[in-house]
Amino acid sequence: IDILEDPSVKNVIILQIVLDEIRHRSAPVYKRVKDLLSTSHRHFYTYCNEFNMHTYIERQPCETANDRNDRAIRKAVAWYADHLGDTDIEVVLITNDADNRKKAVAEGLNAYTIHEYVRSLSNQSLIDRLANPLNQMNLDGNKVMFAEHLGLAEIQRGIRAGRYMQGTLLISRENYLEAFVSVKDQEKMVFIQGLQNLNRAVNDDAVAIEMLPESEWSCPSSVVLTEDEGKDEEDEENRALNDNTSVVSNKIFIQGLQNLNRAVNDDAVAIEMLPESEWSCPSSVVLTEDEGKDEEDEENRALNDNTSVVSNKVPKELRQPTARVMGIIKRNWRQYCGILQPSIIKERTRHLFIPAEKRIPKIRIETRQAENLASKRIIVAIDSWPRNSRYPLGHFVRCLGEVGDKDTENEVLLLEHDVPHQNFSEAVLSFLPKMPWTITDDDLKRRRDLRHLDICSVDPPGCTDIDDALHCRHLDNGNYEVGVHIADVSHFIRPGNALDQEAANRGTTVYLTDKRIDMVPDLLSSNLFAFSVLWELTPDADIVKTDFTKSIIDSKASLTYAEAQLKIDDPNAHDNLTMSLRGLNRLAKILKKKRLDNGALSLASTEVRFYVDSETNDPIDVKTKELMDTNSMVEEFMLLANISVAEKIVYEFPDNALLRRHPAPPPSNFDPLIKAASSKGFTIDVSSGKALADSLDQAVVPENPYFNTMLRIMTTRCMMQAVYFSSGMLQPQEYLHYGLATPIYTHFTSPIRRGKTMASLNQFSPFSLHLSTGKTMDSTPIYTTFTSPLFFKKRVQDEEGHVLFVRKNALQVLIPKYGLEGTVFLNDEGQKSSSIFVYDEENNTQTAGDVTIHVFDPLIVQLSIDRSNVQHMKLSLKLVKPMIPGFSVPSVSQAQTNLPAASSSDASQTSGRDSTTAHSGKPPQKKKKRTH
Repeated sequence: IDILEDPSVKNVIILQIVLDEIRHRSAPVYKRVKDLLSTSHRHFYTYCNEFNMHTYIERQPCETANDRNDRAIRKAVAWYADHLGDTDIEVVLITNDADNRKKAVAEGLNAYTIHEYVRSLSNQSLIDRLANPLNQMNLDGNKVMFAEHLGLAEIQRGIRAGRYMQGTLLISRENYLEAFVSVKDQEKMVFIQGLQNLNRAVNDDAVAIEMLPESEWSCPSSVVLTEDEGKDEEDEENRALNDNTSVVSNKIFIQGLQNLNRAVNDDAVAIEMLPESEWSCPSSVVLTEDEGKDEEDEENRALNDNTSVVSNKVPKELRQPTARVMGIIKRNWRQYCGILQPSIIKERTRHLFIPAEKRIPKIRIETRQAENLASKRIIVAIDSWPRNSRYPLGHFVRCLGEVGDKDTENEVLLLEHDVPHQNFSEAVLSFLPKMPWTITDDDLKRRRDLRHLDICSVDPPGCTDIDDALHCRHLDNGNYEVGVHIADVSHFIRPGNALDQEAANRGTTVYLTDKRIDMVPDLLSSNLFAFSVLWELTPDADIVKTDFTKSIIDSKASLTYAEAQLKIDDPNAHDNLTMSLRGLNRLAKILKKKRLDNGALSLASTEVRFYVDSETNDPIDVKTKELMDTNSMVEEFMLLANISVAEKIVYEFPDNALLRRHPAPPPSNFDPLIKAASSKGFTIDVSSGKALADSLDQAVVPENPYFNTMLRIMTTRCMMQAVYFSSGMLQPQEYLHYGLATPIYTHFTSPIRRGKTMASLNQFSPFSLHLSTGKTMDSTPIYTTFTSPLFFKKRVQDEEGHVLFVRKNALQVLIPKYGLEGTVFLNDEGQKSSSIFVYDEENNTQTAGDVTIHVFDPLIVQLSIDRSNVQHMKLSLKLVKPMIPGFSVPSVSQAQTNLPAASSSDASQTSGRDSTTAHSGKPPQKKKKRTH
């Protein structure tokens, strides 16, 4: 498929029988082929060979379906060759089926494998894109490095018998040698550690695992592993194979008299690796000489004991259920962005590709373009991972551009998150309303006319994707009428049309620092048609009645949060719009109090907003998000609308209403939170959402006002992912949204940027019931990791930070001003530990001299750009305060005035490699997405 997508490949006929097989085997590849067929200038065509009298064939007795299909392919090729015989067009059959090709050649047809055909073209770029067959590369001979994967039939038998379990593999972002597998009906995720136990499984693969004996259980390492691109490939291979944990060793272990086999200290020996099942580790027992022991007894003891005493060094209280991968149920490989690892041999054709995603292993590829691809972002696909290869094998797909270029990095970001970002096709745009667009008499008959109401929208400054509006008016009986009006995109997006299919494929609107990737064309957010939820509320915000209607609205104002707040706070303003906003604000505060009293969680996250240069689109300023009462006002009524709509669609469609639930986290998820809070003397009760909310409210340290915010950030990380589901799949008691403390919830708001919302809208429609099957990606912003390096490119700044986590070799620090979470590494250069710091695992502290650093402690760190890694140009964090001789760096002001403290800077430059994850907020011209 990568070959076919190359622009140089044209004039291709894909038989219908082949297209059907592709659809059966791989939906993503099928879509890519369909896209090729719709690109007219490439001249890709489908030929319906099964519906033509000249090419249709009957299946013969005793002929397999596969053999019949191969014969049908050869029949179609022969017909084309005969049909075009009077022209100079040569018809070529491309097939990797050896038997089919052999028979085609015997029948006088031109038939080649894809490798033979591409290599005959002398197109180097095309040759590099060839997928590598299993034995294409000269690997490591017969040296077996990994256990053989079990077949699917054996895996299924093992799962039924309870020997194996299945789940999705999630590699740790901090340590690529560790992973977790979420197994159904297991309270804790199962832990996997070491390259051998991972057994060639890649992040997101569906795997079958076998539990290790409890004596071999382990726990996640407290070491943060960093990428080391300079490692020699062979050294890296030996290191990982000999290291079945996260502790690095370059020695192979031999244990027992028989295995030593008469070798004496300092002998040069040849060794053979034992099967993995017989691997051992050094004993913790110190053997002493016993001269009184009978020689024969001693000999027998040593011969019969080939293992001595082996102990698990992980304390029992820290051990977690640990397993190993036995087989792959489903590979979820995709195309990966990254760079080539530099090679000291310029003529070398075999290279290692380093993915941008740190959870993906390096990939071995063949290319003759290495010199041209140096310092370029490229795309590579995995083809296979043989047992005798340290790395998976893959092939070059295409080049994206220079590393560090903003447009290239944007492209990488979108591709790595699988975000469709091509322009809308003509077929999609054809379903948009023709301009100028007017309201017809038929529209007035079908919809309630609400244009007389004082309706307005409240959004961030410069917002263009406006899809919600509100109003509030006082009724004669003393109650209030409140309305939430959502853009009715379902009026134009009919189930099954091209616009609907494109929205389902995109699934959400994605916000970058300098642009927005729309889910639907932005024209749909400017129409006057709406779905309205109308409530009659008492002054105490109790719901008297709820009404749902299709409507026509006329927004009287498009306000920013700040403008709406000014109107509310202005004592001289008494116009209808201002009174509407004041009513909404007053009722919203009551609704929020009720929700929190009911056990809803008020959590925290770090979010900033980058302001960009209007010409270069480079970030020039950054500010943390400022929350006003109007932010909460809009949020409360969006929540109320979503809850009301959820109740309505479940009533109308009890078996297939599209809802959203937030499962309660298992108690073990809160262990890091509980441990961190206890270090400050607080007890966190996680028995219920209400108990957790109350515990967080009480955890306040007056001298550290940011402590409670950090505790809530940590709580956010303990949460489970909220998911969409159909009401018929679960019992009503399982509909609960834990974070919002509501028994039922859906996404009705924000239909122009959230695909699942359109399903809720369509469930109101009398025309159809349409459950979108598109991406289930939340509308959470994707934060760019290169925006902060761009911002700090010419800056070195000292900023206040707070310790989020204490690791064995690092401190993970939150910088509130910039919404950054970065790592200050404490280890010595090239080492996994520090000669200055002492790690206390029990108390979770790092101590250097008389300075002890705890979780939540405030620090001063220096922010600058680390350009040592071309793959990940990133923000570097260095400790300024507390002052630790030989490690801390001088402040920027000290360095500028050449104070004597600068001498410690040189020593600190070797304090280890630093990395950070930058969380950039949405640009000011984009709308803040409320995600629940």
